[in-house]
Amino acid sequence: MRDDVETYVRTCLICQQNKADHQKKAGLLQLLPIPTRPWESVSMDFISGLPKVGDLGSIIVVVDRLSKYATFIAAPKHVMAEGTTHLFFKHIVKY
Repeated sequence: MRDDVETYVRTCLICQQNKADHQKKAGLLQLLPIPTRPWESVSMDFISGLPKVGDLGSIIVVVDRLSKYATFIAAPKHVMAEGTTHLFFKHIVKY
């Protein structure tokens, strides 16, 4: 009987339209503040699933939000937060 009820509710148009949401509605997107100088704010992304070359198998992409200048850093396939921080300081901060 349970299977019959689940099937009916799953296929009933009125049941689907009146289904209560269990999550809070997402709010409007908020703009990030515009940086006032280069490298004040950066965005970071990871490209993974690449063929391994030695122990390297992913790329860290760091983009300056003001100038849109992108830097690509070769990284190990499974780089963790500590390794990402080390590579960021080695290739971006440098000084």
